[in-house]
Amino acid sequence: MDERIIMTPDCVAEGAAHLARAEPRFAAVLDQTGPLPLRRKDDGFEALLSAIVSQQVSVAAASAIWGRLAASGATTPAMIALADDDALRACGLSRQKVRYARALAQAGIDFDALRLAPTADVVRTLVAVPGVGVWTAEIYAMFSLGRADVFAPGDLALQEAARMIFDLPDRPREKALREMAMAWAPWRAVAARLLWAYYNLEKQREGIR
Repeated sequence: MDERIIMTPDCVAEGAAHLARAEPRFAAVLDQTGPLPLRRKDDGFEALLSAIVSQQVSVAAASAIWGRLAASGATTPAMIALADDDALRACGLSRQKVRYARALAQAGIDFDALRLAPTADVVRTLVAVPGVGVWTAEIYAMFSLGRADVFAPGDLALQEAARMIFDLPDRPREKALREMAMAWAPWRAVAARLLWAYYNLEKQREGIR
């Protein structure tokens, strides 16, 4: 695999400098947000389960649900298998997400192999698991694997930030934002961090957990 991996804050700063040179509106945003966060996370089962938990709920709700799952120990394949549906529901998982958690626990993903796989293969492998959509797979590639040129255009906060920064009449849909983001290669994951930072600045709430 020959893809740039974001490892340190210096990597993010390098990407941000590139984006500021390429897009004046990004330079103006960076003047407001200051240095962008690293946002690296561990990889593996817990990280992917956490991304599933974060689907279609607020950052605060996702954090609360994850906290209850962690307190109960239900963050490993073995413990998910042992827990009954009522216990998982009591942690805050919907019935649908209980099914997704069980599917992930049974999927047998080789997380070590994903570290060396091209991003397209990572996404393809992950979306084969019920409950893991493209957004979840791209977020995993971005934060848990540190891929520098992956983006998540299905994210509503990214869409809203793009609308504000580029003075668009409406929030761009996933396909349109994916096309916009092509201009931000090879640092699309840093562009995502910039958009989330601006969303937080303007809305006074986190757009991503």
